[in-house]
Amino acid sequence: MHPAGPPPLPHARPRPAHWLGTAAALAAVIAGTALLGPGDTTAPVALRTPAPDARAAHFPLDCGRVPVEVVKQEAADLDGDGRPETAAVVRCRAGGGTPPSGVYVLAAPTAKGEPPRVVATLVDPRQKMSVTAFTATDDRISATLLGYSGAGVPRCCPDLRRAVEWRWRDGKFGLTALPVAGSV
Repeated sequence: MHPAGPPPLPHARPRPAHWLGTAAALAAVIAGTALLGPGDTTAPVALRTPAPDARAAHFPLDCGRVPVEVVKQEAADLDGDGRPETAAVVRCRAGGGTPPSGVYVLAAPTAKGEPPRVVATLVDPRQKMSVTAFTATDDRISATLLGYSGAGVPRCCPDLRRAVEWRWRDGKFGLTALPVAGSV
C-alpha cells in the first residue's frame, strides 16, 4: 500500500497525448458546427430573413424636389407568415413646419436587387395627419394621429389627437381607434 493511499491508476494520469487528443476532438466539433451551421432547420424564417429597409423603398409620395424622409421604421412579423415586415412613418422633408405623414407596410422585394415592396398604406399623406408614438410588434402597429379640425387651424398646431392601432385580420390590416383619454 502506498503511504498516502493507493497509487494512482495509470490511465488516471493525463499525459500530453491525452490533452492533444482532447484538443483535436474539440477542434473537430467546433469546425463541424461552424461549417454545417445550426442543426435546427425548423428555426423561424424571421430569424433568417432581414426586415426590409424603409430607406431603400419607393413610396407613393410626391415630394417634388424635396427628398422623402423616413421618420421611423419598425420591423415585426405583422401578418404571422414567419417573415418580418417593416412598418414605416414617411413624409416629405421640410425646412420648417410639420409636413403630413404616411404610414406604410413594406415586404421583402420579389427579386434580388429590387427595393422593398409597399404592401399597405395605413395613413395616406393626403389625409394631412402627423404621426407620433409609433410602434410595431408581432401582431399590431400602434400610433397616435394628429390632425386638424378645419382649414382655419394653423398647420403648426394640430387640434385633433387619436390613438389607433392596426391588426392583421382576414388578409388585411384592420384599423381600431382606441378610447380617447379621459373617456369612459
